[in-house]
Amino acid sequence: MAIRIVTSVIALLLFIPLIWFGSWPLEVAMALLAVLAVVEFIQMKKSKLKSFPSIAALIGVALMVLSFSILPLDLMRVLMAVTVLLLFYTVTNITYTTPDAGSTLLMLGYSGIGFYSFVALREYSPSFLILILLVIWSTDTGAYMIGKRMGKTKLAPSISPNKTIEGSVGGTLLSAIISAVYLFYFQLFDSYILSLLFMVGLSVIGQTGDLIESKIKREYGTKDTGHLLPGHGGILDRFDSMLLVLNVLFIMGII
Repeated sequence: MAIRIVTSVIALLLFIPLIWFGSWPLEVAMALLAVLAVVEFIQMKKSKLKSFPSIAALIGVALMVLSFSILPLDLMRVLMAVTVLLLFYTVTNITYTTPDAGSTLLMLGYSGIGFYSFVALREYSPSFLILILLVIWSTDTGAYMIGKRMGKTKLAPSISPNKTIEGSVGGTLLSAIISAVYLFYFQLFDSYILSLLFMVGLSVIGQTGDLIESKIKREYGTKDTGHLLPGHGGILDRFDSMLLVLNVLFIMGII
């Protein structure tokens, strides 16, 4: 626990200035995190990082994030370009299958759009981004604290045996309280109630993102996606809830 707390403090000390400043430093940082996330997925698949598909995916995810303002590129065109390249590669290399390409492209799009949306949300509304971070962190904290003390009913035992319904409800309630206070000072939508309900929904979506990541790790037989963050695991471990929330906001056209 001590290592986890120290890692969180160090991460916050690095993260807060980036969010405060925004602009190209944040965009470059998010591109790096996106690359590291895809690296972790490639390693989970036990694929070679120096292979053509891996290199194409890593370059592609970086270009997706950097297309926000640094590079004159279109996010979806970059994704489709990598898609076409990997499909071509399935023809030239008989051992590389379409399911191989599909799984790589799935994580490429998920990570690329997620970290791209982080930058977009910072430019759209810094206060909204801060609220999203508070909701996700308070949900995790509440779920852990309540689940540890009161958790009895398993939430998804076949995916994540330690998660409980009581913990999930506790995390959502804590995030609702944090959101209620925050929204009193920093309004999101015209309706306070609608804003609060929206944040509660994002709390639930964030928890679903956590379960998705747990399912992926279980499928590939690994406990953590990486070891970059002591006490937390890898980038995908740390940003599991955030990535799904940001992808949903992107789909909704909010950012």
